[in-house]
Amino acid sequence: MKETALSATHKALGAKMVPFAGYNMPVSYEGVNAEHQTVREAVGVFDVSHMGEFLIEGPKALELIQKVTSNDASRLEVGRAQYSCMPNETGGIVDDLIVYRVKPETYLLVVNASNIAKDWAHIAKYNKAVGADMRDLSDEYSLLAIQGPKAADAMQSLTSADLGAIPFYHFEVGDFAGVPHVILSATGYTGSGGFEVYCRNSEVQQVWDRVMEAGAPFGIKPIGLAARDTLRLEMGYCLYGNDIDDTTSPLEAGLGWITKFTKDFVNSEGLARQKEAGVERKLVGFQLEERGIPRHDYPITDAQGNPVGKVTSGTMSPSLGMGIGMGYVPIALSAPGTEIHIQIRRNLLPATVVKLPFYKG
Repeated sequence: MKETALSATHKALGAKMVPFAGYNMPVSYEGVNAEHQTVREAVGVFDVSHMGEFLIEGPKALELIQKVTSNDASRLEVGRAQYSCMPNETGGIVDDLIVYRVKPETYLLVVNASNIAKDWAHIAKYNKAVGADMRDLSDEYSLLAIQGPKAADAMQSLTSADLGAIPFYHFEVGDFAGVPHVILSATGYTGSGGFEVYCRNSEVQQVWDRVMEAGAPFGIKPIGLAARDTLRLEMGYCLYGNDIDDTTSPLEAGLGWITKFTKDFVNSEGLARQKEAGVERKLVGFQLEERGIPRHDYPITDAQGNPVGKVTSGTMSPSLGMGIGMGYVPIALSAPGTEIHIQIRRNLLPATVVKLPFYKG
């Protein structure tokens, strides 16, 4: 079990620690609902240092990224980031990721912790024919996500960068919390604003301490992975391993907007054929019409009780006070307003397909 550089700090704060993606991670401190509302209303800080970071450099860097990712990275200017995915050869998804263009020929790929080894092997396989410079920085760097509507104001005293002026999916490299060169990135996964801080493991304790000190007047609190999951689900954001995986097509998952057929990428021809033919199932959001909590793998049925799919993600929404979830259903049942049912033990609870996101802010 790996530890992040802040593990001792989380334990000292009374965090409940759990194994996650090979790391010992804080799942909660004071409880998921309270932590969730802290991020929605004020500011919270997550240690997400388990995420993976790959540096792709050199004159061949863009060629490699264009081959292995579905989005069009040629549109990235220095200082911009892009959500993307890596399709596999059989119609599924190796991983979803964020691509940062740090310099003209330097890109940072941020991947999911559980997929670091798989992603590296996949990219390296295609790099044999390309020849870009690749470095795995995952064990050297830490990542803090400072999220919530008060995040920019709470952290502004720690940096000379204008945090409020960094647009969504942009970033700056600058000073922060006494550390001269960190990445300050507005690519949050909570839907409540804020930004991420990438720094070296040797620097993160100083950054954490300064963040907690500067944020204290704004009500900052440490937030665990359980609230991160409820926050992202309220936004309808996919979680790898639940809502997308090696068997789910980006088109089925509603990720057609990051699947650009203006270039050649892994399995682009197969996905283009799927787009032309039309997908047979689609990832949808739903809300329960009765009291209940949909959980991962609970059956989804039609009105007659016939199984049509499974819940991929589900929770009791802290913001909305109702059961919400996502899952794949046949196209005929995918339109907003369609009635479906969720089987919770022996009960079939009525649910309605809704347009994402659940939380409108």
